[in-house]
Parts: sequence; C-alpha cells; structure tokens
Amino acid sequence: MSSSNGGWIDALVRPSTVAVVGASDDPKKDSARPLRFLRRHGFKGTVWPINPMRETVLGEKAWPSLADLPGVPEHVYIVTAAERVEEQVVEAARLGVKVATVLADGFAEAGEDGAEAQRRLVEKAHAGGMRLLGPNSMGAANVADAVPFTTNAAWEAESLVPGRLMALSQSGSLIGTLVSRGAARGIGFHSLVSVGNEADLDVGAIGEAAVGLDGVDAFILFLETVRRPERIAAFARAADAAGKPIVVYKLGRSPEAQALAVSHTGALVGSDKAADAFFRDLGILRVDQFEALLELPALLKGRRPDAARRSKPVAVVTTTGGGGAMAVDRLGAAGIEVEGASDALRAHVKQAVGLSLKPARLIDVTLAGARYEVMKTVLDGLLDSGDYAAVVAAIGSSAQFLPERAVQPIVDCAGHDTPIAAAPLPQADRALAMLSEAEVAGFRSVESMADAVRAFMEWRPPKPLPTDPAPEIGPARPAAVLGEADGLDLLDRLGLTTVERRLLGPDDAIPDDIVYPVVLKAVSADLPHKTEAGAVALGLTDRTALEAARDAMRAHLKTSAPGAALEGWLVQTMVRGLGEALVGYRVDPEVGPVISVAPGGIFAELYEDVAVRTAPVDLAGAREMIAQVTGLRALAGWRGRQAGDLEALARTVAALSALALDPDLRVAEAEANPVMVLADGAVAVDALVRFA
Repeated sequence: MSSSNGGWIDALVRPSTVAVVGASDDPKKDSARPLRFLRRHGFKGTVWPINPMRETVLGEKAWPSLADLPGVPEHVYIVTAAERVEEQVVEAARLGVKVATVLADGFAEAGEDGAEAQRRLVEKAHAGGMRLLGPNSMGAANVADAVPFTTNAAWEAESLVPGRLMALSQSGSLIGTLVSRGAARGIGFHSLVSVGNEADLDVGAIGEAAVGLDGVDAFILFLETVRRPERIAAFARAADAAGKPIVVYKLGRSPEAQALAVSHTGALVGSDKAADAFFRDLGILRVDQFEALLELPALLKGRRPDAARRSKPVAVVTTTGGGGAMAVDRLGAAGIEVEGASDALRAHVKQAVGLSLKPARLIDVTLAGARYEVMKTVLDGLLDSGDYAAVVAAIGSSAQFLPERAVQPIVDCAGHDTPIAAAPLPQADRALAMLSEAEVAGFRSVESMADAVRAFMEWRPPKPLPTDPAPEIGPARPAAVLGEADGLDLLDRLGLTTVERRLLGPDDAIPDDIVYPVVLKAVSADLPHKTEAGAVALGLTDRTALEAARDAMRAHLKTSAPGAALEGWLVQTMVRGLGEALVGYRVDPEVGPVISVAPGGIFAELYEDVAVRTAPVDLAGAREMIAQVTGLRALAGWRGRQAGDLEALARTVAALSALALDPDLRVAEAEANPVMVLADGAVAVDALVRFA
C-alpha cells in the first residue's frame, strides 16, 4: 500500500497506533465496539483505550486522557457525548494526531447551533494540522489489513472477506449492509469509510487520496446528497487517470431546488437529473439497483470507457428460454440493443457441436441441455467476434444444480476483450460464488444485470476541463429576476441571436415605424411566465390591433396579476420557425451549473423530454444533447420535413452554457424559451434570468 498525500490517508485506513476516547467497559455499548472489533479481527498495532473513570477497559489498561498516553496515536476515535467532543479534538490536534473520527451526532444536521459547533471542530482540527472524519461517523474499517476501526455491528462477524473495493458511504449503517451482502456473494472489500457529516474529510477528498493506494482497484459510493462537487470532480479525474472506476448509488431529491426555481428549466431539471449529468460527465457510473453497486465493478475490471462500445449491441445466450427472454426484455427497457448470433457463428456452432441456433435476438441453447462444450463454443464465438459490447449469459436451473456444466464455461471464458455478465435465474449461491472467485461479473437478478450493463454502455471518460475565457456580460446584479428586455439584452452579450424588438414605457405612444406583424408582451420581473398571466398577444397586424391588445392586456393584468409592477411593453417582430426549443441554464444546489435543452413553448414541463449536461458544453456536447431529445428529432428532416438549423441551435446551447465560466456573475437561472429554430438560424424570442 502506498500513498502520496502526507500520510493522513494511511492514518485514516491503516494506522498502526490508535486511541479510543470514551471507550466503554460494557461490551454491549457502541463505545465498546472499536476496541472489541480491533481485537476480534486481529489488529496488529497498538490500541490505547481512554476512560478517566476506569483503570481497565474490557480487560486492558485504560488511560485517563490523550495527554497521558506513552506516545501519539495516528488515529483517534472520539466516541464521547457531543458536548465533550470539542475539547478532545483540541487536545488531539495539540498532540499532533493525524486523523480524528467523531461518532457523535447533533452537529450540522441539528440546526444552526450544531452547524456552528461543527465549524469550530474543523477549525480546531486544522489549527493543529489534523484531519477530521465525521461528525456522525461510524468509522473507517480496513478489511484487507485487519483494521476495523468502526462501531458498525457488521464486524460482530467472526471473519470478513478481503478484497480490492473501497466503499465511501454517507450512511454509516450502509457500510454494514455492503459488507454483509458482499460476504454472502464472496465479494470482498479493501476498506469502507462512513463519512458522516463530511465536515472536513469528504467523499471527494478521501477518494482522491485513496486513488494512490495500491490495494484499491475500484470505488463504490453510497450518497444521500452531493456535497462539495468540486472535490468529487477532482476525485473522479484522478480515479480515471489511475484506471480505477467509480460506481455510485445515490438517493434523494432536492425540494429546495424546486422551491427556488422560477423558470421552466427549474421545474424540468430537478436535482436528480442534474446529478445524472454530473456523474456521467465525470465518468462516474450511476446505478439504480442497489445490488448493481456491488456487482458492476467486476464487469469494469481492467476496462476503460470506450466510445465505440456504445454503437455495438449486446448478445444474450441462455439455457432457459423464459429467463433469457426476461434478460432481453430488461435490456431493451434500459435502451440497449440486443442482437443474436451472426450467420457465420451459427454455422460454426452447427459444425462444432451439432446445434442449430435460430436466427433470433435471443441465442437459446436450452434444447442442447446444460452441456459445457455447447456453452463454451457459443460464448467463445460471441466474445471473439468483436461484434458485441458485452455478452450476457442467463442460466437456468443448471446454475443451481449443475454449475460445472453451465457456469464453468462462463468462468473459463473470462479474460476476453469483450466482457461477460452472468445472470443465474434460480437461487444459485454456489454459482455466484464461483463467478466471484473467478472475478467474473455475476448478477443475482436480471434487473440488476440490465442496470449494470446500461451503466457500462454509457460509461465515458470525464469531460475535459473548459479552457475558453468567461463571457463579458457586465457585473452581477442584486438578487432579482430580470425583466424580459434586460434578459434578452444579456443573451445578446452572450452571443445568442435574439429577436428584433422595441422597448416602450408603460404609457409611451406607439411609434410609426414598427414593421408588422408583431408580438406584444408586458414587461415585468413579477411575470416570469407571461402566457399564464395573459401578458402575451401574438400576430398583431397593424397599429390598431397593437393598441387594442395593449389596452386589453393592461386591464386583464389588474385582475390576473394585481401585484405585478408593470415596467413597460416589449414589441417584437413576429418570428415563425420550423420548431421551438427551450435552452436553460441553472446552478443546481447540489452539483453546480447545468445546461439543458428540451422542446420549447408552454408544454416544456409537461413532456419532461430533456437532455442535461454539466455546464459549460462545447459544440460537440451541444449536438449530442439535441440528438437525445425526442421532440427535436423532427427538426432533423424527419420523413421529408424541412430540416431546421440544428447547428445554430447547438451554438445557442453552447453560448448560454458559458455562464458557468464566471461564477462571480451569480446567475442562478437563465432561460431562452422559446428559441425559434429556422431553416437558417435560431432566434431566442423570450428570456428569463434570475440572479442569486
């Protein structure tokens, strides 16, 4: 094991000297567990239990305080009550301890006073050059090196399975779930860390440091939220450079984000979609099935993201027709193309083992029975062809009763350039253990298999860091929603093409030189959604129609929006496009700036047909986003329709996303909706901008 960060990562996960502050002599208490578990699992270092009320703890000499110890521990676990934590942190930092873990809760999660107490803990720790894990942390447990410095009850087990996975979890109890479920499958861990409140050491900081550990090949994350996205980004880039994949299972939505949103974008792009974009753009594989969190890493072993893979199908071979059909169905629901054996492979199998494969999407060998030579021949042919992104083997009852016939050929096929995923349909613990021991990806259900294969197919390297300069659009504004006229002016300065328009005061006369037809809009920062308020009139063909529309709108707003401050009237050239798009930018409260594109107009939120990426994006990224949106495909010339200028729309997306290059502007949301896509060009005809 090695590291290159000054030693705190080794002190965190592989210390040689530790102290437990507040260690209990009652073996039933949580505060007795760290000492018990260290002894139970064979920790070879020095343990100093600290309890000023006792001479011994669990039969071992107890010490009254950290200052009384005969040496300085590398890692201290503070398991005292919350009100005594700060004094212990101060003492540990003064003595030169490298890492302190805090078990107690009642800090940032408990309100403003707790948040202030937590801030002081970090300040006191850093003053002595010490790093802090927690508060609310169940500790760091190293299985590979027998350092279970944790209060998690999973370490009551007599033995645990070592491995090369590192788990970082915001839920302390979940590290026990991962350990127990992994042990049942023969899936082992190098170490597991409960990060707690992440007051100091967070998922990103720990992960980035742990990338340098020789004993870790991959990371799995259990997240309830995303804290400090910039540190997770640094972790992801370091892990990618080292060839150590990251798989994440994330809970949680953000109702706060929805409450703050005033744009269609805010309602359309919740924090979960933003999180999807965040992970994808950093090369982190997100799974929806908890089992896949444990199972996917084996599929990734020794592999890298590959753009060519995404254009290839997946093959499914099965010894159970119904089970194989389930696998095909789940893969199809995940958007994965499934393709059967080629003519050449079917001819080869016929000649080699006498089996006639049907020309179908499912490669069904059920009629041949569970025969080693049949499975091995078919699998070798599929894996060697180079035609598939992955091969899935769905195994029936033979996985439970005759694994040497149906599972052994899968094991013996490991090592091909094309990965293989095995999904036994019955309860087949022996088969799954065989697969784990051979480091072949085995899946307990077709649902988790399809989820993992989807994540594998979508896997891409981290998006390159932006190099373009920030746009010059003027100073930040006070927290406010801009009126449409000012919003369109801001889009102009970003380089978007906006509609020709004339801004009139509330009582200005209609100019004589307006070219009709036009659109009339009431200008008010209090009217972010004008259509709903009756503040838009379309297709006005002359001065009389324009004046009548203004009078009617003024009267209507007195009842539909009585509190709205009318700033004036916007008279715009009537633009008719081939289609409409919504392009939106927002700063997500969890992951930061994101850019989105969707079909435009008043139904944008209804269909939830949206592509989201972290901002900024370049032209290539913008084109990829547009291609993902079903409602915009007609603009590519679908079924002979006139094609819209999607390249101009891509320039619009990229230009708006450049807001992310200058966070000092404090733009919380910016939206062009609709953007009229023309045969030649794309024009933003409405804008909404909110400053934080």
